[in-house]
Amino acid sequence: MPVVAAARPLVSVHGAEHFEIKDPSAELKMPEVFLAPIRADIVHFVHTNMAKNKRQPYAVSKGAGHQHSAESWGTGRAVSRIPRVSGGGTSRAGQAAFGNMCRKGRMFAPTRIWRKWHKKINLNQKRYAVASALAASALPSLVMAPRPPLGQGP
Repeated sequence: MPVVAAARPLVSVHGAEHFEIKDPSAELKMPEVFLAPIRADIVHFVHTNMAKNKRQPYAVSKGAGHQHSAESWGTGRAVSRIPRVSGGGTSRAGQAAFGNMCRKGRMFAPTRIWRKWHKKINLNQKRYAVASALAASALPSLVMAPRPPLGQGP
């Protein structure tokens, strides 16, 4: 079975001041990486997951929402059995405490620093994404296409 190779178009080479070309009319075959298949979904996936590797862990304080001496009043007082701040002489006395539904209470499921912050990405996927992004940069229609404002598109 014969192998059919994709045609690699010739491209003209332009120099800069520090890079002189011996033959100004020289044309070279376009590098194969610019003919790679364009997969925007893989580029987006790899970019999104690599961005997660720059995050720093955060969490709420371990004692947040539990810094009162509060105790439930029990039943029989026509109030809920949530713990209430003890003491008197202040408007905080008698207010509900500790619960996630209470003002100045702890949050539900407090954040922890041992969450999975980083994502491993398959090396071949990263390589494919780079090749795909390079191939997309070789298409003037994609490079010059209008993009949505920052924060409104993928």
